[in-house]
Amino acid sequence: MTAYEIIRKPLITEKTELLRREHNKYTFEVNKKANKIEIKKAVEEIFDVKVANVSTLNVKPVTKRHGMKLYKTQAKKKAIVELTSGTISYFKEM
Repeated sequence: MTAYEIIRKPLITEKTELLRREHNKYTFEVNKKANKIEIKKAVEEIFDVKVANVSTLNVKPVTKRHGMKLYKTQAKKKAIVELTSGTISYFKEM
């Protein structure tokens, strides 16, 4: 599995932005089969930073309603990565 298959996308919400600013922690949606060691190596390879700690959590599917129809969201795996040095830029600066 390549680094780009492990790290799917960054999760950008108000809560994750507070974690980023105050504690230098970044949140990503990752492949369900990836473990903490693979996630750490992938982040270090893609963004060229040093990772101190990786925390993972599995997000269970939620049942939602759209009119009369019920459906379930997809199960996901999130990783919260704490950096020792450096920062990650999500967007290119123009």
